[in-house]
Amino acid sequence: MEPVPDNETTDTASGDLSVGDPVLGKSRLLSRQCDTCVFAPGNKMHLTPGRLRDFAAEARRRESFIVCHSTLPHYKHPDAKPAICRGFADRYQTQALQLIERLFGFVEVDPPQPADPQPGPNDTPGT
Repeated sequence: MEPVPDNETTDTASGDLSVGDPVLGKSRLLSRQCDTCVFAPGNKMHLTPGRLRDFAAEARRRESFIVCHSTLPHYKHPDAKPAICRGFADRYQTQALQLIERLFGFVEVDPPQPADPQPGPNDTPGT
C-alpha cells in the first residue's frame, strides 16, 4: 500500500516518502490541516479541476492515504518529515489508516510553518 502524495508533480522515486517514525515506531499524522491543505475550501494549491477528486479516489482505491504536500522533500520545508495529510485522514478511513491505528498508532506532528523571513539589504533592524 504505497502512499499517494498530494502534489501534481511529485516523483515518488526521487525522495523518501515514508511517514514512519523509526524511533517511536508510529506513523506521522499531521495534528491539523496545513495552511494550504488541498482539502480546505478555496483551492489554495491551485489544483486543476478534478485533480483532488482523482488522487483522493486513487488513494481510496489503493486503500492507502495521501502524504501532505507541505511535508514532501522538495516542498518549501526541506527539514519536514513526510506525514499523512490530516485533511484526507479526517475524511476517509482506508485499510492502511485503520491498520496503522490499530497496530502501531500515530504520532501527531504539527504542520511545517514558514521560516522567519530573512531581512533584506534595505531592511533596517527594529522596523
